[in-house]
Amino acid sequence: MRTHHPIDRPADLDTVRESYDRVADTYAHMVVTTGMGDIRRHPWLKASIDAFADTVGDLGPVLDVGCGPGTVTAYLAERGLDVSGVDLSPRMIENARRMHPECRFSVASATELDLVEASLGGVLGWWSLFNLPRDILPQVLSQFARALKPGGHFITGTHVGDEDLVRTDAYGGVPVRWTTHKWRPEQLVELIEQAGLRPVAELRLPAEGEVGPGLVVMAQRPV
Repeated sequence: MRTHHPIDRPADLDTVRESYDRVADTYAHMVVTTGMGDIRRHPWLKASIDAFADTVGDLGPVLDVGCGPGTVTAYLAERGLDVSGVDLSPRMIENARRMHPECRFSVASATELDLVEASLGGVLGWWSLFNLPRDILPQVLSQFARALKPGGHFITGTHVGDEDLVRTDAYGGVPVRWTTHKWRPEQLVELIEQAGLRPVAELRLPAEGEVGPGLVVMAQRPV
């Protein structure tokens, strides 16, 4: 049975896609030259992803939603997981396939996935869901919850705050147009619970750069 309950299409979806297409090559270059996005350089983020991998490893396929150039997807594949990545940006996926030819990637929006009920052992929204409008994120979380097998886990990382940050340039001055929707930890945890998931771990990170502090939450579909 498909989990696909129609999700509202974000009004800025095409603009966000085009913006990420514009930054994709610069982003991929920064990943290669600076290690940006390499969780091995961030012990607490690596610990979070390792805990997720240890928990879902035997539960079935894992989907990395908003995978960008595939850095975390490839890390999980190295860990032996049956993982694939999807991203809104075709150019990001081109880079992911070039950089990690051993992995599976496809172009898709988080709002347009066609997922089978209880088919996934794990879902990641790793620093990728903050562009979703506030009224659409709950719909996407509910879709993830339905797609997880009982006992399966969801992990997300996002930016903490009350405000919406409108970006007009990114990654070295590339012109973009997207909005980073920040959430307070208790707000995001409540949304995850309302989607039908049980939070099992939370990591709060201090401010880093212009986007402020961060938050990682892992949650389980109840058995």
